[in-house]
Amino acid sequence: MTEPRFVKAETYHERRGGPANAFRYGVDMALMPVDRPMKSACRFFSIDANNLFSFWRKDHGFGEADSYDWARSIIAEHGLDKLCDGEACLLAQPRCAGYSFNPVSFWFFTDRDGALRAVIAEVNNTFGDRHAYLCRHEDARPIQKSDRLTSKKVFHVSPFQEIAGTYEFRFYFEKSRVGAWIDFRDGERGLFASVTGEIKQMTDRALLASALMRPFGALRVVALIYWQALKLKLKGARYFRRPAPPTEQVTM
Repeated sequence: MTEPRFVKAETYHERRGGPANAFRYGVDMALMPVDRPMKSACRFFSIDANNLFSFWRKDHGFGEADSYDWARSIIAEHGLDKLCDGEACLLAQPRCAGYSFNPVSFWFFTDRDGALRAVIAEVNNTFGDRHAYLCRHEDARPIQKSDRLTSKKVFHVSPFQEIAGTYEFRFYFEKSRVGAWIDFRDGERGLFASVTGEIKQMTDRALLASALMRPFGALRVVALIYWQALKLKLKGARYFRRPAPPTEQVTM
């Protein structure tokens, strides 16, 4: 893959424990090749340049000019660089009219046979904090769709959930479809979230349809986050103040 791909995705969230809340939204994302020089054949999509839709490397990672180097360095630090010798792609929402926000982005790393070996889940909250979870098997075997990869929750995301409990991640990454499922459990409380979509060729028609059907891109997503937060507040959900973010950029 040498060009960005368009992913017409759907995200679903369901809260466990009172008060109950669930929602499902459409969201348009881009799948970006990490290890190869990128070019865009679309008039309305640019890489590291302003456009109706654009993708900037500096929007990801942790203060790096090229977040792709950051992601690869994480893989190397954990001894996975020789296994992750296939394709590497980043699934994220592009900027729309210059605005960027991704509740979570996923870096997928495969081996030369196309088997998924590692995923970096890069999480942002609305307070401006960021943390990443490295998901892989301890023995570095391929990640199957049914596999559940566990990580301790250390990062404040929703102000209606404590920093406690664990995440169970599941992933699916193929030529035509991509998916990520996150099952957060803290006793009887928790949250189930997913994003799944079909990988398609990126075209000007698809981008214009996205701008018309789901206008403002990431800004729309932020508005929906606050809308759901207001609903939870009105339902009486307990609010937890933002703690200091973890000192480590990446945990497992």
